[in-house]
Amino acid sequence: MAEVEGFANGTRDYTQLRGDTGPLVYPAGFVYIFLGLYYATGRGADVRLAQYIFAGLYLLNLLLVFRIYCRTNKVPPYVFFFMCCASYRIHSIFVLRLFNDPVAMAILFLAVNLFLEERWSWGCLLFSLAVSVKMNILLFAPGLLFLLLQRFGLLGCIPKLCICALLQVLLGLPFLLANPVGYLSRSFDLGRQFQFKWTVNWRFLPEEVFHSRVFHALLLLAHLAGLGLFALHRWHRSSESILSLLKDPADRKHPSPPLSIVFVLFSSNFLGVCCSRSLHYQFYVWYFHTLPYLLWCTPTAKLAHMPKYVPAGAGVLGAGGRGVLSWLPCCPPASPRRVLLLGVIELCWNTYPSTVCSSLSLHICHGLVLLQLWYGTAPLPAPHAPQPAKKPAPLSKKAR
Repeated sequence: MAEVEGFANGTRDYTQLRGDTGPLVYPAGFVYIFLGLYYATGRGADVRLAQYIFAGLYLLNLLLVFRIYCRTNKVPPYVFFFMCCASYRIHSIFVLRLFNDPVAMAILFLAVNLFLEERWSWGCLLFSLAVSVKMNILLFAPGLLFLLLQRFGLLGCIPKLCICALLQVLLGLPFLLANPVGYLSRSFDLGRQFQFKWTVNWRFLPEEVFHSRVFHALLLLAHLAGLGLFALHRWHRSSESILSLLKDPADRKHPSPPLSIVFVLFSSNFLGVCCSRSLHYQFYVWYFHTLPYLLWCTPTAKLAHMPKYVPAGAGVLGAGGRGVLSWLPCCPPASPRRVLLLGVIELCWNTYPSTVCSSLSLHICHGLVLLQLWYGTAPLPAPHAPQPAKKPAPLSKKAR
């Protein structure tokens, strides 16, 4: 609220907009949405009304997620209970903290619903609006670019990208006219340093390593490598080269088989979360509602190569870092193992402040989810034609 108050008072130089927590570092869509909230709550005085508004946003977000899951038909109904009732951290992020992360994710899920309805132009418009609220939505961008190329080819993809770019220009126009360099450097600062005291995922590293540019470069390389591997071997299902995506779909020799829009977008985002330079507590909402799909989208029969153990014990870690990273054997059925992974991830995010063991447990859980996605979505081998039975050699007269 304090960050948008300067805009309400007539300030258009982005470098001059700041609040109690520091300078404004979000794109222009954040300013307009929270400006509306600023006026709706009596210039930020009525906090309870703001909480009611975010409670409504939480219900709308659940409705959009449930609609996506109903379309995919991958997740059993009982998992929705865990999504609604089992996460204290998510409820806190929405209703108590009033962060902009839930706003961006709700708009993103609305865009995904439009993609499922084949309304790609409207979906791209809302995707760009979500980016203008918070940049974490860009983690979905590699998957969206792949889907656009597969659906429309290079030339057909350009108008959709122009929709995304044009909306960013229109939203940022008042600030671009006042101080374009200041707006771009503040709202799209990809090199911003995070504070070590708030990290959830890298607590086990020394602080100097956490702030090292070399470490950041290695994470970026790991992210790009993961995206490349998934694009080549999991998203791209055609027998043609991946460069065939640049062609018009009508000119391709072998049409691409149907591809799950949700799988590409959610796995693209999850790869980015795994390689993030830092995850703060409010960042849990970036992927919490996608975890059930990522865990249940893989058939059980394909998981023969999965590790048979998952970590546990993150929930009993003390604030001082005491605790043991124990290993519990998985239950034989797939569903208990998946529910256990959801539970351990939730416990890692509820450990405050984060500890060495909770951070390690979170990375191990992320690694197990990635392994499940990799092995569980591998293309099935082509069936081999049965060999024709050989005719028995005729018996000789002596043998007869």
